[in-house]
Amino acid sequence: MKNTSNNLTNIAMIASVYTVVSLVLAPISFGNIQIRIAEGLVLLPLLSKHSIYGVVLGCFLTNLIGALMGVNILGFLDVFIGTFATLIAAYLTYYLKDITIKDIPVLSIRMPVIINGLFIGLELGFVLFPTNISIGSIMCGLEVAIGELVAVLIGYIVIKYMKKLKTF
Repeated sequence: MKNTSNNLTNIAMIASVYTVVSLVLAPISFGNIQIRIAEGLVLLPLLSKHSIYGVVLGCFLTNLIGALMGVNILGFLDVFIGTFATLIAAYLTYYLKDITIKDIPVLSIRMPVIINGLFIGLELGFVLFPTNISIGSIMCGLEVAIGELVAVLIGYIVIKYMKKLKTF
């Protein structure tokens, strides 16, 4: 039982940190040019499989509250598509963690960048460029991927530090 309550506590903590950081930094957390710093937490599955649920819950809450507040320009569409993208990215991060180059899980680190660039890029292209979805999706996807790369690199540095401290 203790293990289960610890896992639930970690999930809730991760979800709340993700949500608070994203909403405090709302001006840079939403839109086609975004650096959602909290997305660095999507690398926590490198340390614990249970963190997948916390990251996904945090993304869901962030997108939902952002849509309700009107700061998420994608609205309620992002609650489902953005959360689904984070779910896929977190699972792939976990399942590819053992494939490393010089002890760096390169594939795991790339997954959030690729998945969010594709999914959120398509979503933004559809919403912001309805007359030219393909070009809009490519442009927005690249912008999102660059912002995601920044967040993931920051996240990787934090994760390496957490691993040394044996936080998880």
